[in-house]
Formats: sequence, structure tokens, C-alpha cells
Amino acid sequence: MSERLNKTPAVVVYGVLLVLISNFVYAVTAQSSQESRTIRLHPDNPHYFLWRGKATVLITSGEHYGAVLNRAFDYKKYFKTLESLGFNLTRTFSGAYCEPVGAFRIQNNTLAPAKEQLICSWARSDQPGYANGGNKFDLAKWDPAYFKRLRDFVGQAGKRGVVVELVLFCPFYEDAMWKLSPMNAANNINGIGKMKRTEVYTLKYPGLLAVQDAMVRRIVEELKDFDNLYYEICNEPYFGGVTLEWQGHIAETIAEAEADFETRHLIAQNIANKYQKITDPNPLVSIFNFHYAKPPNTVTDNYGLNRVIGDDETGFAGSEPKPYRLEGWDFIIAGGAVYDNLDYSFTVGHEDGTAKINAPGGGGDVLHKQLGILSDFINSFDFIKMMPDDSVIKGGVQDKATARALAQKGRAYAIYINGGGKARLQVELPKGKYTAEWINTKTGKADKNEAFEHSGDNRTLESPKYQDDIALRILRSD
Repeated sequence: MSERLNKTPAVVVYGVLLVLISNFVYAVTAQSSQESRTIRLHPDNPHYFLWRGKATVLITSGEHYGAVLNRAFDYKKYFKTLESLGFNLTRTFSGAYCEPVGAFRIQNNTLAPAKEQLICSWARSDQPGYANGGNKFDLAKWDPAYFKRLRDFVGQAGKRGVVVELVLFCPFYEDAMWKLSPMNAANNINGIGKMKRTEVYTLKYPGLLAVQDAMVRRIVEELKDFDNLYYEICNEPYFGGVTLEWQGHIAETIAEAEADFETRHLIAQNIANKYQKITDPNPLVSIFNFHYAKPPNTVTDNYGLNRVIGDDETGFAGSEPKPYRLEGWDFIIAGGAVYDNLDYSFTVGHEDGTAKINAPGGGGDVLHKQLGILSDFINSFDFIKMMPDDSVIKGGVQDKATARALAQKGRAYAIYINGGGKARLQVELPKGKYTAEWINTKTGKADKNEAFEHSGDNRTLESPKYQDDIALRILRSD
């Protein structure tokens, strides 16, 4: 071998080395390019996302989580609508959980498929007897049609600029939900799932845990190449007996399944309704989700974790847009990076968001426009360089109103006032030239503009009259 090498011209060896180096650089560059596109925590400010090379906040008003598991739902029309509204997130359930018709007083619930319309990871057997029509499930076999639909769902979302939060599991709030789950022994041919609904998401039953692990690994394998995806372990695990140990186990299963992948997806954990101070964060979790997080103290008190804080479900506050608009603005200006309203205007047959709402929550055209204004407002800033800092507001807020600020001191200020009808806001600003715009949260228009040169200390900025809430954009202009 050494004799042959000695007779090989140096230029040939050099050429071979160049090819090898070139191939290595190409492989590293390709992997780096994919990693830079896949949604992840922003390296300069991990309270936000980096997706497809851009700093990203996720804001949406989306359907009730049945877009994949409900065969009748036309998700292509749905994604076309989300794109037209400027929304960039959808939250969907895997199919291990679904709901009976009429649950939670929701009519035309996408998470309550009609008879024989449920599709999930497990294949149907040849034995009749599933609780909502059709054959029972075989937990040892996969349904190719489901994974084809799931891959197409995530792919179609990506084409429309929409990120998918795929929720793997959900607790069974009532026996009626557990009676519909393929994991219930009454609905499968494997004899697995003979326990109370409050013990499904524990480590007590190795047979069921193995089924859950296998489903997670298969989904993760099927979706490994998508850049517009992250996983939530379990929806609202503070109900229905879900244990922290089980949640940690599922997070490890995701991480282990992706260990050899070129890119890995973020993992989200649903922490609490409204508020909780996180004291022992799971190191595998990058997104901490809350529901109905108003006021958004949970953002402030968990900000030091340097991870994304999300409000990925709100609703059940009536049909008017006001409470959802207020909650969204408060949460994003407090420093949150995910806001997802639970929207009942998206149903089977009305995937364009035009359904008449008959549910204990809201949605529809007016709210869509108002949340779009919130999205436009936050994206008008270089928010990666900003952080929550209410201390810049020195006074001028009416009684029972609140004011929040997201600031890059001396450069940019995003301020939101919730309540009142008029403000003489005192804002601490360094010396310089500035422009100030008072933004109507219902129309998106600037109801008042002001350009000024400031000598330092506090500046009083008087708002126009407003109803319920108003936003203020201050930018350095020199």
C-alpha cells in the first residue's frame, strides 16, 4: 500500500483531499442550514424563537385541536385562512384523546369527530366494537393513512408559514373521554388499558407505557425532517392524575428518539392554568406553556429561566373579542412568545373561520383582525433586543388600569395600557429624538402621532381618548 502511495502523484492526493474536505464542509453546511431553519430558541434572546432565519413570536387563533384526528376536517383550507390572517401557529392533538359530542358545551367541536371519523396512529383491527363506530384498534399495528395525513398536515402548515404544536397526550377529564380512547381496553384487541382514567399517565402499567412510548417514537421518526414543529408532552397535565415522573419519561423518550437526528425539535411542557412559579425546570423542556394566563405574572416570575413562556390556550370567556384581545396584548408585552386563542369559528365545513359560534368561547372575524394587529405591532420592533421593563413607566395611568413596557432602553419601547380611557403617561427616556404613535388595538391605526426632542429624564405623553385599551410605540429617530 505504501509503495502504491509513493508512486501516486502529489496532485492526485491533493485532489482527493480536496474532495473529501469539500464533502465534509457540504455535509456540515447542509446540517447547519437545516438547524438554522428549524424552530428553536433564539441564540441572542431565548425568550423568543428563531425560525427560518427570523426572530419569531407565535400568535394565532386556532381550531380546537382536531385538525389531524378528525378525518372530515379540511386542513388545507384552514391553513390558507391562517396565512391570510397573518397567524403562524396551530395546536393539534395526536389522536390518543378525543371528546364526545357536546363535551364542555361545545357544538361542532373539531375534537369530537363524528362516528367512524377518528383517525389515529393505531390501525383498526378486524373486530367491531369501537365506542364511536367502526372496528376496535390494534395497538401493535400502525395506520399508514394516519401518518400520511400527519406528514401532509405538517407539510401544508409549513408551506403556509405555520408552526405546528403537536400535543402528544391529554388527560381524560371525565369517564366519557376515557371511553373513547383507543388506549382503553374496551376499544382495543390487545387487552391493554384496564385501569382508571386517572392512572393512564403514570409509570404504574408497563404494558400501556410501552404503547405510549412506541407511539411517541413513531411520530418523532415520521416528522423528523420538518422545520415547523415542536412537541408538547401533555395538555393540561394538572388534571386527571398525570404525574411529573411520567411527563419526564415522555420528554426523555422524545429526546432519545431524536438523539441521532440531524436536527432536534423543541419540547414544551404545560405547567398550569393561570399561574405557577417554576422551581425545578426539566432541562429537556424549552417552552413552558400556561393556559388562561391573565394577568401575565407567570411570564414575569419565570422570565429568569431564559426559556420561552407561552399562553397556548385561552377561551371560555364568552363570545366577545375583548377578553381575548386584552389577554393577548398583556401577555406578549409582558415578554411572552406564544399566544393561542381557542377559536370555535373553525369547524368541519367552515375551515375558513366563518362558522356561527355555539360554544363557551370566542373567535371569528373581529377577533382575527384584532390579534393580527397585535402580531403586526410586536413585529414592528426588533424585539430580540428588548426585554420587559415596567420601571420606565413613571406615572400617568388611571386607577384600575395597568401599563406594561417591553423596552430596548434609549431605542425602542412597546407599551400597552389595559383599562381606563385616557392617559398622561410619564415615560423615562434618555436624551434624544423620538417618534411616538398611539395605536388603536381595534383598528390598527395610529390615532395620534408625535415627534419630539427630549433632554432626558421623564417625558409626558398624552394619549387620545380610547376605550378599554391602547398601545404606544416609541422609537428613537436620530
